[in-house]
Amino acid sequence: MASNGSSTDLASPFGELGCNLTAVDLRETVYEIFVAVSRTTGGKALTYISQADRSTPEKTLAPSLSSVSPSSGSPSLQRTLTSTAASKVKRALGLKKKSPAKESSPSKPAKKPLTVGELVRVQLGISEQMDARIRRGLLRVSAGMLGRRVESMVLPLELLQQFKPSDFPTQEEYASWQGRNLKILEAGLLLHPLAKLSRSDNASQQQLRRLISSPLETGKNSESMQALRSAVTTLASRSPDASNPEKAHWADGIPLNLHLYQALMEACFDREERSLIEEADEVLEMMKKTWSILGVDQALHNLCFTWALFDHAVAAQADPDLLFTADTQLALVAKDAKSTKDPAYSKILSLTLSAIMNWAEQRLLAYHDTFHSSNMDSMYSVVSLGVEAAKILTEDISQEYRRHRKDVDVPRSRVDAYIRSSIRTAFAQRMEQADSNRRGAKILPLLCVLAKDIGDLANKEKEVYTPVLKKWHPLAAGVAMATLHSCYANELKQFISRLNELTVDSVEVLIAADKLEKELVQIAVEDAVDSDDGGKGIIREMTPFEAESAIADLAKNWVKARADRLREWIDRGGLKEEWSPGANKDNVGTSVVETLRTVDEMLDSFFKLPIPMLPALLPDLLSALDRSLQLYASKAKSGCGTRNSFVPQLPGLTRCTVEARLWKKKEKPQDAAQRRPQVNGEGSLLGLKKLCVRMNTLNHVLTELEGLRKKTMTRLRNTESARADDINGVEIGFELAKASCHEGIQFLCEVMAYKAAFQDLGHVIWEGLYVGDVAATGAGPMVQELDRLLEAISGVLHPRLRNRALTGLMKATFDAFLLVILAGGPGRAFSAQDGQVMEQDLGAIEGLFLADGDGLPAELVEKAAAQARAVVPLFRADTDKLIERFKRMMAEAGYAAKAKLPLPPTTGLWSPGDPNTVLRVLCHRNDEAASRFLKKTYNLPKKL
Repeated sequence: MASNGSSTDLASPFGELGCNLTAVDLRETVYEIFVAVSRTTGGKALTYISQADRSTPEKTLAPSLSSVSPSSGSPSLQRTLTSTAASKVKRALGLKKKSPAKESSPSKPAKKPLTVGELVRVQLGISEQMDARIRRGLLRVSAGMLGRRVESMVLPLELLQQFKPSDFPTQEEYASWQGRNLKILEAGLLLHPLAKLSRSDNASQQQLRRLISSPLETGKNSESMQALRSAVTTLASRSPDASNPEKAHWADGIPLNLHLYQALMEACFDREERSLIEEADEVLEMMKKTWSILGVDQALHNLCFTWALFDHAVAAQADPDLLFTADTQLALVAKDAKSTKDPAYSKILSLTLSAIMNWAEQRLLAYHDTFHSSNMDSMYSVVSLGVEAAKILTEDISQEYRRHRKDVDVPRSRVDAYIRSSIRTAFAQRMEQADSNRRGAKILPLLCVLAKDIGDLANKEKEVYTPVLKKWHPLAAGVAMATLHSCYANELKQFISRLNELTVDSVEVLIAADKLEKELVQIAVEDAVDSDDGGKGIIREMTPFEAESAIADLAKNWVKARADRLREWIDRGGLKEEWSPGANKDNVGTSVVETLRTVDEMLDSFFKLPIPMLPALLPDLLSALDRSLQLYASKAKSGCGTRNSFVPQLPGLTRCTVEARLWKKKEKPQDAAQRRPQVNGEGSLLGLKKLCVRMNTLNHVLTELEGLRKKTMTRLRNTESARADDINGVEIGFELAKASCHEGIQFLCEVMAYKAAFQDLGHVIWEGLYVGDVAATGAGPMVQELDRLLEAISGVLHPRLRNRALTGLMKATFDAFLLVILAGGPGRAFSAQDGQVMEQDLGAIEGLFLADGDGLPAELVEKAAAQARAVVPLFRADTDKLIERFKRMMAEAGYAAKAKLPLPPTTGLWSPGDPNTVLRVLCHRNDEAASRFLKKTYNLPKKL
């Protein structure tokens, strides 16, 4: 069905008529009813004045009202409108009277006072010719039906009988008029009758359908007209109850009656300005006369008038005055809804309120897009309409609500939904806009831009929208802030979940989030200060972002990730490091330069992070770096053997004579030559130099750690968030790394010393010293080779390490000397006179390390040689005295009473007081006395 005249996009809540009745058809029909009831209730009979007798020329009338003139007849139609009466309805509805400037202008002639009837005619767009025809027809009807009330007539039927084609300008106009009246009869009696049709009415129904579907001869005595009257009268006389049996029910069925009444109500609105006319109270008063025919009561009138006001407000681009008026009128509907239980009314009420509520919610569920600071009056009315409609629908119509009487605050719950929906929509828009702006500028991360925008949105919400919404929701701002908080939290959570480590961008985002959260919570708290719970419920809804905690966790992850990468690099670098001398001026490993540079960069990057808890997190970073450098120190000393890996296995004890050769199988000279490394060979020296590079590297780490400590303290003092207590409480010792470096240097010194003494100098010490003729195989070659080796080592080692390394080598040399004379195997046999040679050789070795005062300190050399100095005199002692010394020592150890002395254990702690040391001197003594003692006591063989 066509629109009722308001020309809006809103669909009528009254439903479709199901027949081709236009808005013009409805206006013409309801105007006929209006004229009929107005003239028959005025106390005088209907009179007809011809067009020629009307005195007001059309050209003198106001343009918006076409041609109007006072008509004779009913006083109600002739009543002149006054400005006093005109403002009554508007005052009741809260509307202001239009200013004179809006009512007239110099370019338009002033409107003359009109009668209500003429005003309604003009407002409904009824021409004077049509009005004259209607009045003429009604006079004819009245003349033939004296004494009958208009409510007992079927007006379209009576008018159909009064007019012929000759009463119309054209045949087409007559056909249109006749068709309209037949469609009205169809709608009122067949499609939407007041009383439901039954089987007993089938004949009348079929006859009426047949008559209205074919050309109809409307003469008074025509057969078709008689048949039409019979069918219409039968159907119109049906009533749901027995009240007023004379009343004809042809226009009081829902929704036809509502569409007709709505069409009549258009007379209350200015067709150009879509505003309520000043004379609306007079028109509304006259409209009441149609209630008896249309089956309208006060409740339906209130509902229809509310919809009309609302419909015109929407058509006038949400006119604030009309919205306010509709909202005021809706209060009457709310009262009716509580007292009216008619199912038909409830259905129309539900549809009407749903239409109003849906329209309102379309705007309120995204009110940031619809309302702004300049149209808050409209927003107030729209919220009120939406809330009141929802309240009536829920509390007065909903059977579910009535049954359970749920304790629901409908206005508050609806406004709560509006706020949350609108905030989410606005948030999504701000996020899209922030993303667009960020891509254009490429400066700040998206969530930083968004945080600022959301802060602005929160303040706008508080200042612009909350004052309106707070009428229905005492925590309006709190709900908005909680929703914004939740929306941003969702984005922040996703952002954090994608973070693997802390970056400048991520810190900026978290700091911005923390600032935004404080702003939102502050607004929510201020808004809820007077609420029952002080806003605790809203605050509980705002689950903290915990941005500071996230920063701390990310910072720890940042530390762990970089420490893990450094450790992984150290593992890889340690495997690839060649420890080549001459690779750089400091003779350190190339990997240590990169490692220390990475450590320094990590510290520098850490202090550049714009986070407030740097001092608190610094210990974690220092600990991680300390462990990483500890690992590096461990790698630097690994893979180069140990002291014991270079010390040869001691041969078993046996008796020795000069002539004895106790090896099971002689070693071929060429094999021995291949096995003996030469100290002057590149391979031998390179191995020792590489050990020196390792020691230099660890010493370099120790040196740089002190520099790192000082730089870290400086950076910490320059940190804005650092306090004096923070600075004083931080320990930057790198204790694990330092300990590992010191241990590594000591370990490498020992390894290098024993490698040099037993492997690189093995051919002159272990395999050459005192083999055969003692005088001819003394320490000369050994000292010479050792001197060359010391020179090579000193050229690579850091000066700070030289004495330490030489001391280690000196100790290893003396250990090798003792091992040669005490456990040198069957190739060595000494006489008492050989002890003097040994003492001389021992002095030569000491002199090498003293280097005429340029070498090691004398006390250090003396200490290192003390053990050898104590043992060598045993080799000058008489054999018998040595045997007696041994027996006494064994007796003191508790073995004298035994029949056979056990072999004393080899402790390696060579000394004159050690039985094993004395026994080994006897085993290497080349005389018969020693041989007999060993044979008798231990049955030692001459051959292994």
